[in-house]
Parts: sequence; structure tokens; C-alpha cells
Amino acid sequence: MITDQIDKDLLELAKRSEEELREIYRKLDETALKNSDRILSAFIENRVSYSDFADINGYGNYDTGREKLEKIFATVLGCEDALVRPQIMSGTNALYLAFSALLKHGDTMISLTGTPYDSLQEMIGLCGDSTQSLKEHGVSYEQIDLKDGSFDTETILNRLKKDDVRLVEIQRSRGYSSRPSLTIRQIGDLIEQIRTVNKDVIIMVDNCYGELVEDREPGHVGADIVVGSLMKNLGGGVASTGGYVAGRKDLIEMVADRLTAPGIGKELGANFNLNNSFFKGLFVSPNAVNSALKTAVFSAYMMEKLGYKNVSPRYDEYRTDIIQTVELGDRESLVRFTQGIQESSPVDSFVRVLPAPMPGYPFDEVMACGAFTQGSTIELSADAPVVPPYALYLQGGLSPEYGKLSILLALTKIRKQS
Repeated sequence: MITDQIDKDLLELAKRSEEELREIYRKLDETALKNSDRILSAFIENRVSYSDFADINGYGNYDTGREKLEKIFATVLGCEDALVRPQIMSGTNALYLAFSALLKHGDTMISLTGTPYDSLQEMIGLCGDSTQSLKEHGVSYEQIDLKDGSFDTETILNRLKKDDVRLVEIQRSRGYSSRPSLTIRQIGDLIEQIRTVNKDVIIMVDNCYGELVEDREPGHVGADIVVGSLMKNLGGGVASTGGYVAGRKDLIEMVADRLTAPGIGKELGANFNLNNSFFKGLFVSPNAVNSALKTAVFSAYMMEKLGYKNVSPRYDEYRTDIIQTVELGDRESLVRFTQGIQESSPVDSFVRVLPAPMPGYPFDEVMACGAFTQGSTIELSADAPVVPPYALYLQGGLSPEYGKLSILLALTKIRKQS
């Protein structure tokens, strides 16, 4: 039994946490109910039928299930239209698809949240020598760093007054950085101010890890394009691949043309018999996200009480994504914690996690992800670049109970080391 392997003092601290965290969990449940209401209403409004789960192969003509699914995603994300496809294999793929569809030679894009997530840097052309980067295709890149953990609004507005920028990108989640993730209120306030000085710039939000954490999405507050992965929140731990791009109808048409071909757009694309899992994943996603948040809150509580540094967010802070970070202080603790997460996973529990190179990342990584879907981050996972200050990034958890067991075993492994 897992509980037999866990340090008894940790079990006692976990028991004491139940009362302290009760009110926090209640508020998370309220958000999950609101999001469930929106999703269930969209299913009913679009008359989802068992026949919509049919396997449509080959060219994928006349897939009414796909059409309904994309309408539902658009509604859930507060957008006019959406592209939800198994051919989009990850969040990074979805981002590149949107960038390459919307940006042409001579265009300028600006990141409004500073240096983007590691896997985007080669895509943009900030590192590496890919002939397919945005830079190689003649797209100019600029960035405006955050100021005191939020947007540098004055600098952003002054820059956009020049009216020579095609697209601005907002990364909602912190990525591999210490800055806080951004709330929907912050994003909405910035979008409102941008529109006072520039009506035409495309405002794009990388929504990865943030879906359904709050009761509104970036599309509800004016974002033109919203991008994410189905192996994160909106897949609910059920979808085994896939990604989405949602937004203004004219922009989605451009992205669809890039995915397939001009003149074909959204009309083709086999569903690989995944319609059922995409519908079901979205349907259960509020509960999956709620479970991931409860796991993160519990993790933060335990680590704060045990004296770890820079636990972010703190257990009682407002959250806008499912990521929990903590500085473990040394390489050995980082490796042992991820080993503990892997050893308490339902899949590949026997695999020993060790630092190794990972495609798209500039440093050796440790990654624990004993998941039913390879690389799924709505299922419990832990990963980190193996560099000082040895900050761990924890996300997911399909149930609070499984999450609690994994966290307690990982903390036990660190204790046995000392």
C-alpha cells in the first residue's frame, strides 16, 4: 500500500490540512459548477447525439459531430468559431499553426508577457537555426516584459499607437518562470485599453493550463484568438491527443486554410474515431480541472508548512492556472521528488526518472508523467529544468485522492534522503 510507505508525520499534517482547506475547496467547487453549467448547456443547445460519435475516415467529409464539437468549444471559450482537431498534436503545434496562418513576411508580432515559454523560442527564432521559424519567414519579433508581475500597460499602449503591429501574444500561464500567471480580469482590462489606441491588432492568448480555472475565458473578454491543447485542461484526461484554436470567424478560416489548404479549410479532416473522447473529455473537464486545482492547493499547503521556499501560488492565493511551483533548493531533491511522483503513478510506476535532454527545451529536464496519455499534463505530472534554483513545476491530478497520495510519497522520498 502507498500509505504504508509514507512518513507518518506527513500523514498527520495532511489530515490537519482537511479543515484548513475546506473553504478553499468550496470556492473551487463553485467555479466548477458554473463551468459545468456552461458546457452542459452548450451540449444541449447543439443537440449532441450518439450518431455524432461516428468514425468518419478518409477525407472526413460531412462530419456533423465535428461541426457540433467545434461550435461547443467556441461557446465554452467565448468565441465565434473554433478548430478542434486530432491533427493538432499539442499546444505548441496549435500556437505555431495560428502564428504561421496569421503572420506573413514583413509583419511584426509582440509578446506582451516577456520571453515566451521554452518550446516557443525556436519556433519564433530566438534560438536554433530552423528554416521554418517565424524569423526565417520574415516575421519581426519584439517583447515587452511584465512589470511587477503584471502588464507594462503604458509601454504596451505607446508601442501600439504606431499602428504597425500585426499581432500581440499573451501567455496566460507562467511557463518555466517565477512570475505569476495572469487572471482573466488582468487580460480583459488590458484588451479594453488596447482597443482605445489600436482597433486592428490581433490579440492572441496562449490559454494552456488556464482553461476552466476561472469562470470566464479570454474570448469572453475580447481576445481575438485563443489557443490550447486537449492533453491539458479541456481534454479532461480523456482525450488522447488534439488541440484547438478558437476565435473570430475570419481568423479561424485563415487558420483552417493553413491546417488543410485554401479552398478546403474546415470542411475536411478525418476524426480518427476520436469524436467520442473529445466530447466526453470536454464534458468532464470542469471536474478534472477542479481535481487538479485541489491537488495543487494541497501541494502548496504541505510545502509551505514544511518550510520550502518560494511556493507559488501560496495555498490560499487566487489561481488562474493549474500550475504549482516550489523551489526545492538542490538537484538531488528535485530528482527525488519527481521520482516519487513517477513511482506513485498508475502507469510506468517502475520507471526511474533521471535528468535528460528533451526536444524543444534548452536544458536537461526531469519529467514524471506516469499517465494514460503520454505527456498528458492534466493527469498528475511534475517537470523541471535541472538548473538552479531547482524549481519544480507540478500540474494536474484527475482526483484529489490520487494527487494527495503522490505528493505525500514524493515528500517522503525527499525526507529519506536527508
